[in-house]
Amino acid sequence: MNKALFLDRDGTINIDYGYVWRIRDFHFIPGIFELCRAAAARGYKIIVITNQSGIARGYFDNDDYLRLTGYMCDEFAWRGIDITDVLYCPELAGPNRKPAPGMFLAAAQKHGIDMPASISLGDKPRDVDAARAAGVGRNFLFTGDYGEIMGAL
Repeated sequence: MNKALFLDRDGTINIDYGYVWRIRDFHFIPGIFELCRAAAARGYKIIVITNQSGIARGYFDNDDYLRLTGYMCDEFAWRGIDITDVLYCPELAGPNRKPAPGMFLAAAQKHGIDMPASISLGDKPRDVDAARAAGVGRNFLFTGDYGEIMGAL
């Protein structure tokens, strides 16, 4: 079984300006690459779990989302960090939209993740609630500093 570092996207990986979908508006939070590099060095798979209701709301479309996701993954790869997977929910409700655990459970099944040995980090209580409901062992609410989670790796 594998362990994972589950990350929310907006507000955890990048600055959340609200419905970020353009590359020019995507700014990485300082320290995210160091956190992911440290997690990977300790055997964690890096998996992004993100609600993307801007698609359902018509603010941007699926192609816009996929283009930005490709850019994000390329930036991690350029720094030697492999993003194992990115799961997203474009709907406004349902079993995959956080705080429901659907995306976490799908990732666990797809990648053979040992959920109790895994860690999640998100910037909203619904991120933590979804991870807990999926059985993730340690869950952190991001407050602007990766120090606490670095210590947990």
